[in-house]
Amino acid sequence: MSDEADHGKRPVSAGLAGPYGHPFHPILVTVPIGAWVASLVFDIASRIVDQPGFLAQGSVWLIAIGVLGALAAAMVGFLDLFAMPTGTPAFRTGLVHMALNLAVTAGFAVNFLWRRSGYGEPHPVSAGQIALSVVSVVVLAVSGYLGGKLAFRYGVRVVREEIQADGFVPTAGHERPVQS
Repeated sequence: MSDEADHGKRPVSAGLAGPYGHPFHPILVTVPIGAWVASLVFDIASRIVDQPGFLAQGSVWLIAIGVLGALAAAMVGFLDLFAMPTGTPAFRTGLVHMALNLAVTAGFAVNFLWRRSGYGEPHPVSAGQIALSVVSVVVLAVSGYLGGKLAFRYGVRVVREEIQADGFVPTAGHERPVQS
């Protein structure tokens, strides 16, 4: 394995980004993804039910939680990006992943501010606000695909294969039968 590839697997700061083989970024991204997808579900539901106010309010809170979670995920994501050697396909993919995530976060921040003016009113979420959420979630899915490519194709912040192989060695009493 090249030194550059191994460098992209090691954290810049284990205390901030997570120790070798246990990055914090993938854990933290579950907060904004879950909150924003749930907010979109609440948005759509607010157009279906008779009393939509509680769903519209819940969606605002979910968007806010998602934005705060995205900021936390971005901080450790920056550290993971800085661990990658520049000029590589992994680094370029990381830059696009970062740019898309920042755009999504900005989209949801705008959506939050847009909704604050009507907060507490018993109305369903507007079609424009839902459209902004849909576009943001679609871009989030593209960015998530790129995040998966960083981890599973390029092995960013994933331990070396020699270490991974330890997980596939049978333990005593559980050896595989010899096939003839």
